[in-house]
Amino acid sequence: MSDSVPMLAIEHLSTRFVSDDTEVRAVEDISFSIAEGETVAIVGESGCGKSVTAMSILRLLPVPPARMTGSIRLRGRELLDLSEAEMQAIRGNSISMIFQEPMTSLNPVLTIGRQIAETLRRHQGLDRRAASEHAIEMLAKVQIPEARRRASEYPHQLSGGMRQRVMIAMALACSPQLLVADEPTTALDVTMQAQILELMRDLRDATGTAILLITHDLGVVADMAERVIVMYAGRIVETATIEAIFDSAAHHYTRGLLRALPRLGASLQTNPPDRLHEIPGIVPSLSRPLPGCAFAPRCSAATQRCREDSPIMKPVNTGHLVACHHPFGSAQ
Repeated sequence: MSDSVPMLAIEHLSTRFVSDDTEVRAVEDISFSIAEGETVAIVGESGCGKSVTAMSILRLLPVPPARMTGSIRLRGRELLDLSEAEMQAIRGNSISMIFQEPMTSLNPVLTIGRQIAETLRRHQGLDRRAASEHAIEMLAKVQIPEARRRASEYPHQLSGGMRQRVMIAMALACSPQLLVADEPTTALDVTMQAQILELMRDLRDATGTAILLITHDLGVVADMAERVIVMYAGRIVETATIEAIFDSAAHHYTRGLLRALPRLGASLQTNPPDRLHEIPGIVPSLSRPLPGCAFAPRCSAATQRCREDSPIMKPVNTGHLVACHHPFGSAQ
């Protein structure tokens, strides 16, 4: 396989949920790629299509009602053409996922050691003893103290941070080519968030695993990612390096997200303190066609062209693409 082939390549992916009288366009014609060892973040408000994108990659959505079109290639291999049995061989092996809530993702009636070992036995063909020993090694690798004792415990006996570490250990047990992390620090305190991110970063550097990070937290993005994909209403509206996004965001939605970030000491600079910036309006319904730019009803810089003509992704700088008719313009 040529080195130029990306680890993951998604082209014109659309995911829709179809019922008798409704079609929800959860993800609409998105394209991006991830290189080996690279960390790419997808950001946006709740309901913008981040998690559906992740679930589409692993083909975890029920069909029907989900309907996927386009292309998802892992090292050149088209995943949408594979049978369910072939996908089961990939999930947890070539591609692993850390889900949002570890307490609901871990089996409450199995010890954590057994849950990691089952992944190894299924995908690596290890016997029971070898799988158990490797599970203990993985728990130690994610910095769980007394790993051998913890391996015999159940999920409810661990803290939230410990359970998240178990999820990371399970996800990395088979040395996946791609790790999909869906809100991996949700509901964790700031100290534990920092530890989990540092752990993911260290393991990425040690193994070369590519990471697709799904989050709404731009602070996490700044700490982890090299490139950022901004989604709104199921569409990609901007993609660039982390530096370009924070220094010169082009889309008005991205700029709104950045202005909504709380800043240390900001409340002390004015009297009375400034309120946190908020983006007016609400995310549009994805169950009906969206003419023009989906963000136009919430954008103060929108023109009639924005309301009628859907913008396409265009370069505004090297490696910096945006779907906006008036990039870099002022938007309040």
